[in-house]
Amino acid sequence: MTTVPTAPTASALRAARRRDRRVYTRSHPVLFTLLAATRHRAALRVGDAVLVHGTETYRQALTRIPLDRAAAGTTGGASRELSAGGTLFDQEGTGHRATRRAVADDLGAAGVERLRPVWQNVLHRRLAPLDAGREVDLVPLARELAGATVRALLDTTGDPEGIAAAAAEAAATAVRDHQPGPRLPGTARAAATATARLEALLAPAPGEATGPALRAMLAVAAVNTTVAALPRAAAWCADAGLWDQAADDRLRPVLVDELMRVIAPSPLLPRVAAADAGLAGCPVRAGDRLILVARHAARAHDQPPDALHPAPPAVAQLVFGAGTHACPGARLARAQLDDTLAALAAHRPTVLRARVDRGAALPGWRSLTIRAAAAHRPPEKR
Repeated sequence: MTTVPTAPTASALRAARRRDRRVYTRSHPVLFTLLAATRHRAALRVGDAVLVHGTETYRQALTRIPLDRAAAGTTGGASRELSAGGTLFDQEGTGHRATRRAVADDLGAAGVERLRPVWQNVLHRRLAPLDAGREVDLVPLARELAGATVRALLDTTGDPEGIAAAAAEAAATAVRDHQPGPRLPGTARAAATATARLEALLAPAPGEATGPALRAMLAVAAVNTTVAALPRAAAWCADAGLWDQAADDRLRPVLVDELMRVIAPSPLLPRVAAADAGLAGCPVRAGDRLILVARHAARAHDQPPDALHPAPPAVAQLVFGAGTHACPGARLARAQLDDTLAALAAHRPTVLRARVDRGAALPGWRSLTIRAAAAHRPPEKR
């Protein structure tokens, strides 16, 4: 008999939200408290920074305000400082558009279908122990899945888990090097060393046009968002009782968008204004830091995931940016999460243990151990 998916109960949603909040409160407690306290203002100045929380205000900041793509404290600034520049994140004008087109081609529908067998193989192998009633830690699975995908995308020969580890270290050191306040001794050197290690693992084939800096930044973005997103999405499904929705081929794509919206793997987008402007009555000066809170703009904090009652697509899309600043890897991220949920839904796993990663660049789990529900394990052979 087919199970009809139902909306999650209020108590299940509270339990799921309580667990997921830990990735913020235990890894970035001061920042999370500040953002939570100011989220009722669409835009608010704090010193030389403007916090942007509102849905429309966030969209306007990305589509109507000229942004300095190479400023210190931004993704582009970090990439330019740690390399020779020329990456997707710090380019301007025609160079930026040309690079975006090249990346979009690799991550379009045909590119995703080419890469899909790579991560499906990882899912099949890594989740096999669930059939025997054994435990599985989803964080190593997500690391290998991300590293293997990057290796195939960039046509390199590096070890998938080595690529994932190097990309995580490069991101974490770059974040530490660009946090507000005085820099700690050695952080810039550590960030540069980590990036060089990653670039060496991603050495291109002879004649490959993609430069090492761009390859490294693509790996950093793909690995860190994947490792942050997949285990958190699984925990939400387990805690909130969303496995029936995940098992439904019709509802699962909607659930993917909902989970991405609520997880917001990159919850903050640091940017710098390149011209004077205004946001929701808050003056913005050229050179001001803009802290774009994707988590709040997408209503992740007060609208839980539910494929039966989803947020409008225009709101859900905001976790991937907007306009010319939209993430070209959105299709890939959705496809990976869709396949992961489909594979897990057959087991209806529960979360046994979860430990926050306090040193990661993005809020996430250091380990998240699951086990299949007893009713969804194959009968033991006699």
